Amino acid sequence: MSSAASPLLPVFARADLAFERGEGCWLTATDGRRYLDFAAGVAVNSLGHAHPHLVKALTEQAAKLWHVSNLYRIPEGERLAERLVEASFADVAFFCNSGAEALEASIKLARKHFHANGQPERYRLITFEGAFHGRTLATIAAGGQAKYLEGFGPRVEGFDQVPFGDLEAVKAAIGPETAGVLVEPVQGEGGVRPVPPATLRALREICDAHGLLLVFDEVQCGVGRTGTLFAYEQAGVAPDVMALAKGLGGGFPIGACLATRAAADGMTAGVHGSTFGGNPLAMAVGNAVLDVVTEPGFLDHVRRMGLLIRQRLAGIVDAHPRLVTEVRGEGLLIGLRCAVPNTEVAAAFRAEGLLTVGAGDNVVRLLPPLVATEADVAAAMDMIDRGLARLEQDMGLSAARGAAE
Repeated sequence: MSSAASPLLPVFARADLAFERGEGCWLTATDGRRYLDFAAGVAVNSLGHAHPHLVKALTEQAAKLWHVSNLYRIPEGERLAERLVEASFADVAFFCNSGAEALEASIKLARKHFHANGQPERYRLITFEGAFHGRTLATIAAGGQAKYLEGFGPRVEGFDQVPFGDLEAVKAAIGPETAGVLVEPVQGEGGVRPVPPATLRALREICDAHGLLLVFDEVQCGVGRTGTLFAYEQAGVAPDVMALAKGLGGGFPIGACLATRAAADGMTAGVHGSTFGGNPLAMAVGNAVLDVVTEPGFLDHVRRMGLLIRQRLAGIVDAHPRLVTEVRGEGLLIGLRCAVPNTEVAAAFRAEGLLTVGAGDNVVRLLPPLVATEADVAAAMDMIDRGLARLEQDMGLSAARGAAE
């Protein structure tokens, strides 16, 4: 069927590529070609494809019970909430189906907190340029990017955006209506830009001084992606509220909003909900993901592979300075900043059999499954080197493997 005749709403610029199966970090396309997946479903397939522990958990649960709704207790959800709480700053968890829903819950929670404490005028959140928090009307307003806002009418009120990492601008934006600060510890879509730990610590101090809530968006950078279970651990600070999704389900749709009990004091029966959120299938998979990610040594492996990739990429940048200029990121959330359009670089990698993801600031993201091996990394680096060399040739550039001309 041609794309013009497709019954799918044409909101995605899809590559003309379809897959029929996967194993570990590798995918097999419908034409039989194998691809090394360093996109991981945009940081979703945290344990790769067809991980046996996830397959077992899902199929066993599917044979027993799929859905009952939140009209009743869901023991596996209670267990997953308990494990997330024990591993984090939080006291309570709310389960939903996506990162955007997790952010919506976080935004509502922050507003409801102040309403419940006699300050309903405090509903605004300070956010940062380059942020991406989702595709709902509220989350595109929080992100503030014109390309996502255009055509959807007046933006949802309640968000004050400041330059990335600008603490003085944060202080200046605080007013009588401010409820908190919303920040990604590492901007993913925004170009793989880590917020310096000192800045995150300063945001915590600012929020404490002004009685504000600190809300972290760890939808992309959480659940082991940066080499610690949660990215905020590396800064030595804790938020009051945090959104999770993506890697928590390892490919199954799960979102979660974690919070301290004090921050969530306005969230009482009936003020928020989800029909599908926290269903038995999702909770079985979420628990299975945590089984693996919290195994002794697993996060050490993530950090080792992240360091290995950045070391190899540094040499590749030196070899191809006319195409790529900088390596960014933490753990296995890595960005390669490009000197030519990142779409061309990603296409060159795909032609070699490597799948990557574009990002803002002309960056290509490398988001391998957390189970990637040294052999996977070596194969990916070879593909990147070959792809850049071929792109130089196609663009008529001298392969600058020595002194720049």
